[in-house]
Amino acid sequence: MRKRKNEIFKIIKEDILNNAKSYFIILIIFVAGIFLGVMFINQLDDKNQVEQYINTYIDETKSLENGDYFQELKNDIKNNIILVFLLWFAGTTIIGIPIVFGLILFRGFCLGYTVASCVFVLGRVKALIFIAITILLQNIIFIPAIMILGVSSIKLYKSIIKDRRRENIKLSIIKHSIISAMILVALIISSILKIEISYRLIVNLIKYF
Repeated sequence: MRKRKNEIFKIIKEDILNNAKSYFIILIIFVAGIFLGVMFINQLDDKNQVEQYINTYIDETKSLENGDYFQELKNDIKNNIILVFLLWFAGTTIIGIPIVFGLILFRGFCLGYTVASCVFVLGRVKALIFIAITILLQNIIFIPAIMILGVSSIKLYKSIIKDRRRENIKLSIIKHSIISAMILVALIISSILKIEISYRLIVNLIKYF
């Protein structure tokens, strides 16, 4: 079992080293999205909508105390399936790379917006606790997963541009599809962590926010 884990980590390490430039590009785009999300909050003249956004999120979380966790899990998994499908589909077309970049930028923006909103509404200390419980855990898996999928799209694009033979295109798409399927599994795990751990923790602690 340990040997298998070492092999997996070795493969991941080699992939990162071999595609360092692509990972750097995806990372920069994601970080830029986070920065834009934070800046968007800071530039808002009317902060009432920010308070409403966080308060609505808190109220919805409170309602989960006696609610249906399974329904929330289904909704989150559905959203991740749509995201992976969009990234997969965009990655299989040459003109879809800007869409891949746009989706990753948008996910970074959402994260930056949410974090900045929490800090603004709850204050630094409460926001740090709230973010650690509701956002950090699932994003430990989510962020690397979409970055890997983004890099896979870039690799597919480069492969098709370099070699337009039908056999190469078919093989490259199959590889991209396998990676997409693996990423989907990872995001489903992320959804389970979000609902079964993060949400249950926050339901018990929500009265302090």
